[in-house]
Amino acid sequence: MNQTLLIALVVVAVVVVGFLVLGAMKRRSRDLKQHFGPEYDRLLREKGDARKAEAELAAREKRVKKLELRVLPAAERQRFSDAWTALQARFVDDPKGAVSEANRLVKEVMTARGYPVADFETRAADISVEHPYLVTNYRAAHDIATRSERNAATTEDLRKAVVHYRSLFDELLETREVETARRAS
Repeated sequence: MNQTLLIALVVVAVVVVGFLVLGAMKRRSRDLKQHFGPEYDRLLREKGDARKAEAELAAREKRVKKLELRVLPAAERQRFSDAWTALQARFVDDPKGAVSEANRLVKEVMTARGYPVADFETRAADISVEHPYLVTNYRAAHDIATRSERNAATTEDLRKAVVHYRSLFDELLETREVETARRAS
C-alpha cells in the first residue's frame, strides 16, 4: 500500500468518525431539548452556551438516576391529599398562609418520595428531570411565594401560586397514574 493511499484512508476515517461524533452530539442535543422542553431553553439562556447547558442537564439526569425515588403508598397519598384539601379551604381566609403551606407540602411530598430537598434550585433541578414541563410552574410558584414574603404579591398572584404548586403536587403524588390504573382494572 503506498503512502498516499494510506493517508487518504486515514483522512476518510477521521472524517467519518467526525461525522459520527457530530451526529451523536446533535442527537443528544435534540433528545435533551425534547425531554426538558422549556427548562432546556431557560438553562441555555442562563448559561449562554449549549454545551454548558447540556452538561448541566446531563449531570441532573445522572444525579436523579442515583436517587431512590419511591411511589407513595395509598394511605400516605391520602394523608397528603387531605392536607391539600385543608390548604385550599384555608386560602379563602389566609391566601398568603396557604401559599406558604403549599410550598411546605410540596417539599414534604418530595422528601417522602426520596428527593433531597436542600435549596430551591437543587429541588427545581431534580424535579426538572422527571417532570420537565412542571418545573416552570414550580419556579413561578416559588417566585410568587418569595414576593409574598415581601408583601409584593396580589391575591390573584397567590391563587396562581397555589395552582402551580398543585400541578406539581398532583404529579408527585402520582394521582393521575393511580386513578388511570384504577379505571383500567
